[in-house]
Amino acid sequence: MGFLDINGVTKAYGAVEVLHHVDISVDEGEFLVLVGPSGCGKSTLLNMIAGLEGITSGDISIKDTVMNGVHPSKRNIAMVFQSYALYPNMTVGQNITFGLEMHGTPKEERERKMREVSQLLQIENLLDRKPGQLSGGQRQRVAMGRALVRDPDVFLFDEPLSNLDAKLRVDMRTEIKKLHQKLGTTIVYVTHDQIEAMTLSTRIAVMNKGYVQQLGTPKEIYDNPANVFVATFMGSPAMNVLPTKLEDRNGALHAVLSGAEGQEVILRIDDAPAAYGAYKGREVLLGIRPEAITDPEGADRNARNIQSLTNTVGVTEPAGADTFVTMHVSNRDCIARMRADADVHPGRPFEFAVNMDKAVLFDPETENRIG
Repeated sequence: MGFLDINGVTKAYGAVEVLHHVDISVDEGEFLVLVGPSGCGKSTLLNMIAGLEGITSGDISIKDTVMNGVHPSKRNIAMVFQSYALYPNMTVGQNITFGLEMHGTPKEERERKMREVSQLLQIENLLDRKPGQLSGGQRQRVAMGRALVRDPDVFLFDEPLSNLDAKLRVDMRTEIKKLHQKLGTTIVYVTHDQIEAMTLSTRIAVMNKGYVQQLGTPKEIYDNPANVFVATFMGSPAMNVLPTKLEDRNGALHAVLSGAEGQEVILRIDDAPAAYGAYKGREVLLGIRPEAITDPEGADRNARNIQSLTNTVGVTEPAGADTFVTMHVSNRDCIARMRADADVHPGRPFEFAVNMDKAVLFDPETENRIG
């Protein structure tokens, strides 16, 4: 049993089921991120934990107590919304302590907690201002302060950074991570931004169409995606997924692809999982991250299986510390991530180094990872 348990939870609106048998157990102090595209069910699940949405079947427990049917005010959870949801006619200090006041907390304790939280979030100088006088980042800190002052069992964040500009979003992401490391609180956080998911979480639940596609640590999700959806949703740029034929040549498995000019491209697979054996002579999908395709000098020195791929360069995109190179492989665009000073030019052949230690294979019919 975890600190927060979601057991076989479904949600239906009439005959339409939007969440399908979700099972997630969250330990105390974990930072779980629910990530997925719009409409995947992540916010619905968060609202069910909060008690804002009813549960069609299954149950949700906090500290071994089933929450089904328990009013949101009785759940000892605190929620931070995308819209901040601050009272415009109240000062920052009043916004932070309003919930405590409604629960009958003595004034001295309310003020003590307000001071502690405002100091933690570095908003002591804002306590007498109204929300309309604050920037987006300041409003978000106040919304977080209102949640923190409650000292809840579980914090729920519903896309709290989506209204902020890019730089402020990065800054606030760092602040939230620092806060979690300092307080050790249990957090469930919803976002559609996979960078937020990777950087903030201790575990990620990748969702799509009401199903949890994969639940794991950021490293597990990134290195060993359960299926093509997870592989292409997590990571920027996304994992390359290339049609290939798996062949046994000279006693070793090889991925056989085609280059930009239609030439055969052969990449040896070492230490192949036993499950690959059933796919010999068959079409599969080869998954390889852009950073696993680079120039020979930039290849991972710890890799055991670097394979050479000579192909024509399509497009180069300088991006500061990196240069992204697009080429055509097996009739699909394939992105390589190079060093900034890599000597690559559009329209010219280039010898790419492919780290096949990082390759994964997917079944083309089920789109699930093989092995």
